Amino acid sequence: MKTLYMPPSIKHFEPLHMVFSTWVDHLPFGYDLVTALRPKMLVELGTHKGLSYFTFCQAMKENDIDGVCYAVDTFEGDAHTDKYDESVFNAVNNHNRQHYHGFSYLMRMFFEDALKHFDDDSIELLHIDGFHTYEAVSADFANWYPKVKPGGIILFHDVMARLQDFGAWKFWDETRGQHETFTFNHGFGLGVLRKPGGDRSNDHPLLKLLFEDAKADDGAGLRSFYVHASKHLENTRKLKRLTQGQPQQQPAS
Repeated sequence: MKTLYMPPSIKHFEPLHMVFSTWVDHLPFGYDLVTALRPKMLVELGTHKGLSYFTFCQAMKENDIDGVCYAVDTFEGDAHTDKYDESVFNAVNNHNRQHYHGFSYLMRMFFEDALKHFDDDSIELLHIDGFHTYEAVSADFANWYPKVKPGGIILFHDVMARLQDFGAWKFWDETRGQHETFTFNHGFGLGVLRKPGGDRSNDHPLLKLLFEDAKADDGAGLRSFYVHASKHLENTRKLKRLTQGQPQQQPAS
């Protein structure tokens, strides 16, 4: 029987934090995934200006989810983003303190240094979005996979981005055949991987759509929905800017 699902992002999601980022294409799904998982612990590797991370935090807060969130980043930039000044960290830190004080924490350090602060099998949602070479993504996955709880979710951004020396796409192509995965192709791509194990008897409808129903139509319906959800959110923001007399902006890659 086809799973019925009404995404909360369609009903009441309006981003509180908007910055230039290609993650803009996946905001509705990010919000819905956190709402579905209700994670006790969420970790993001590579936060930059915070678009994806604060979408996760907003979902936690607006849906009364009793969990904690950690953003791991040096907030100094790299060869793909270029170096950036202290204003980036200050803006992220200020927004975090203003809206998510009490359950969201910024860990200003290298990913490897943060590992010791997390127990194995403790993270229910991990987002890998750091340096995008094949070697870096592979190392992040190998290092952090043991920290993810059985049945937990790992997100990979930019799995469709074939530019410069980006290698997330290559890693994802190799990995998806060995794990339970779902791929969003729009934007720069988003990979969703589920770690084996865990109690799935009470899976949320979104998880069933990702990992069970998608087998019937190869996930085309779910992909199409979130393409339209992203466009709907973009058009809603444009309309709001026009009615308020603000200039339109496009996200940077």
